[in-house]
Amino acid sequence: MSAILFENARIVDPSRGLDETGSVLIRDGRIVAAGSDARNQGAPEGTEIIDLAGKAVLPGLVDARVFVGEPGAEHRETIASASQAAAAGGVTTFIMMPDTDPVIDDVALVEFVKRTARDTAIVNVHPAAAVTKGLKGEEMTEFGLLRQAGAVGFSDGRHTIENSQLLRRAFTYARDFDAVISCETRDPYLGQGVMNEGLFASWLGLSGSPREAEVIPLERDLRLAALTRSRYHAAQLSCAMSAEAMQRAKDQGHKVTAGVSINHLSLNENDIGEYRTFFRLSPPLRSEEDRLAMVEAVKNGTIDIIVSAHDPQDVDTKRLPFSDAETGAIGLETLLGAALRLYHNESIPLLRLVEVLSTAPARIFGLDAGTLKPGAVADLAIVDLEEPWVVREENLRSRSKNTCFESARFQGRVIRTIVGGKTVFVAD
Repeated sequence: MSAILFENARIVDPSRGLDETGSVLIRDGRIVAAGSDARNQGAPEGTEIIDLAGKAVLPGLVDARVFVGEPGAEHRETIASASQAAAAGGVTTFIMMPDTDPVIDDVALVEFVKRTARDTAIVNVHPAAAVTKGLKGEEMTEFGLLRQAGAVGFSDGRHTIENSQLLRRAFTYARDFDAVISCETRDPYLGQGVMNEGLFASWLGLSGSPREAEVIPLERDLRLAALTRSRYHAAQLSCAMSAEAMQRAKDQGHKVTAGVSINHLSLNENDIGEYRTFFRLSPPLRSEEDRLAMVEAVKNGTIDIIVSAHDPQDVDTKRLPFSDAETGAIGLETLLGAALRLYHNESIPLLRLVEVLSTAPARIFGLDAGTLKPGAVADLAIVDLEEPWVVREENLRSRSKNTCFESARFQGRVIRTIVGGKTVFVAD
């Protein structure tokens, strides 16, 4: 591969606590140097030199919660189309949830995902394997074989594991493989409502899901993780009470981490408006007070990562009465743009924001990503932090168009995405 030198860049690398002006030199698919002293390394003859004029270079984003239709629902999203959407959003690595048909619960399916990603995807795709066979919550999968085949973690995706004894055994088993179990925290009985329980739900005449429907299973999971001394990740939290529970567990020294979707940092229950089904999510959008609490939890370290919770749904599942519509929204392409709102309004410093979008998820799931250190694989995003743009359905690369951010105005756009030293996306 030819070498590339990006000059006059704002280099943001949380893995080194770096936010400075400098250069990035890439050769043979790896980063040779990145920082204020990179120019002194000397560019080899024939190096392509690009002046970024102050634009930011970030380690490629790592999205730890992405649902893909393949296999079984390719009309909603394929691994290839999800990778195209990811590249457009500066996401160079994502973890694919096991909620497919058939479920990713055996070695053959893990190998299928890896092989399909290798042949069709333009970003790095890693499968998460199911904790229980068929996502039924009844019988554990073969963690050791799945881990050996390439599963980077274990999750039952959208499903909460109700059987506490089974979950205890799963935690114990996963501990032997130093594997992370990522759990949805939703009580299936308390959480039957279609939006956040409160006054607004009453006005709309919709059934409500209380915050307790999230906190009760979270408290159970945290206690089981402490009991088994295992690595536990709460997939996506949404309310202040959950953040408080997570902080207590961390204060006690347990090996627990948590994520939040960008939707719950950007939107609240009022955005549902008059029954807008693209805003029907799980967990449901909460109050503005909860949204602000989650932003603060990201800032202070209680919440470790931000995810897109990319969940493609088609017209047949979304263009329905609110109570009948499926939950979920796409988010790979809008993840960074929405997150940068928190930087521009000074809610979260840029270095911390990039950490929770890239460096931290790579560290939690043991991925070779999330850094601009010399010698690292050259997965990076070049971003104009000031360029305004508007989300348009016709420009989305995902096969499904169920975005929460249609016509939203963002400030900060990905202009180039590089994976393994190769450019996989350039903005129009």
